[in-house]
Amino acid sequence: MFKKILYPTDFSNVSKKALGYLTQLKDAGTEEIIVLHVIDKRGIDAISRYGAGNAETVIREITKEAKEEGKKIEKKLIQSGLKVKMIIERGVPLKEILKIEEKEKISVIIIGSHGKTNLKEMLLGSVSEKVIRQSKSPVLVIKR
Repeated sequence: MFKKILYPTDFSNVSKKALGYLTQLKDAGTEEIIVLHVIDKRGIDAISRYGAGNAETVIREITKEAKEEGKKIEKKLIQSGLKVKMIIERGVPLKEILKIEEKEKISVIIIGSHGKTNLKEMLLGSVSEKVIRQSKSPVLVIKR
């Protein structure tokens, strides 16, 4: 039923809560989990534009942290007996999620209801809400 799951994560508490559901889906026929973290290029662009720091240094640090967090998730899923593919992309989260959904032929997307930036989400709409509206696959949203 859920052979290939896309798990977009920003490493927030809600997204970590969604991780618990992934390990339970092994018994539902899950064969592979694609763990996706998107480094939001809009924030990096702002750093570059307004001189708030060296963008490349920031990108390297964020990428390093994402790899460390991703390894923890990957280890937990592998210990549960699941096949895991970790992807770290740089771009706009919604676009990257939809791109990976299509490229990997995803069965279902499991995503947290809110990420780390609640204020921005209230003003612009959350990534999870946009994924629900634009995804071709079913979307399971995990609430706080």
